[in-house]
Amino acid sequence: MAAIKAVVFDFDGTVSTLRAGWEEIMRPFMYESIVGNSKLSEEQVEALVREIDEYIDQSTGIQTVYQMRWLTATVKEKAWNNLVLDEWEYKAIYNERLLERVEQRIKLLSEGKLKAEDYLIKGAVAFIQELHSRGIEMYVASGTDHPDVVREAEVLGIAPYITEIAGAPVGKAECSKEKVLQDLIRDKGLSGQELAVIGDGKVEIALGKEAGGISLGLASDEEKREGLNTVKQKRLEAAGADWISGDFGNRGEWLAQLGL
Repeated sequence: MAAIKAVVFDFDGTVSTLRAGWEEIMRPFMYESIVGNSKLSEEQVEALVREIDEYIDQSTGIQTVYQMRWLTATVKEKAWNNLVLDEWEYKAIYNERLLERVEQRIKLLSEGKLKAEDYLIKGAVAFIQELHSRGIEMYVASGTDHPDVVREAEVLGIAPYITEIAGAPVGKAECSKEKVLQDLIRDKGLSGQELAVIGDGKVEIALGKEAGGISLGLASDEEKREGLNTVKQKRLEAAGADWISGDFGNRGEWLAQLGL
């Protein structure tokens, strides 16, 4: 096994929980956008809620604008709501609602009412510091808008250890996770075996495997910030993760998985 030289982390749900609960905002937003003022039968409501839940589950980790593209297509397809917005308009509304929650959390941090650890997966900082001390380059790749990821990484105190942070380019539908991996292989001449990808979504796990790297799953319970989330665990297993843990408290095991 080649020595690991670079690790790509997903951010939300893998390191940070500042955006924990985003599903609770996306779910009702999608429902109201699709239904509009229409009166649905109980069966229709149940079927739609199930369809939205299934989509959110399988799309976790992709860029938000792609999720909103699905929303636009579904609003058109169901034809219950005459008001059909495009993906960017839906994204703007959803982001505004989500950022209200994020801003409240950042405010509590800035006022000293909460500490950074309250929004970090257990052991994440110590693990990142350990990798940094061993000269491992670390990258953060996220489907969240780039300026927001940078700011949140700074607020949580991990930015100084990260070689590069890559969020979704504002106003463009591009997969930043894919780009980071491609750039590492092409620009830095790293072979896939020198790369590891760590994340809680199937998107980054699949990208890591495609790149020939090691894909390690983080099946985090975002509320407790420690322990295994079995729903995520199954999703990560299905995506082909090489190994799965619930948090970074077991630092020695993580290092062993990286061959360090």
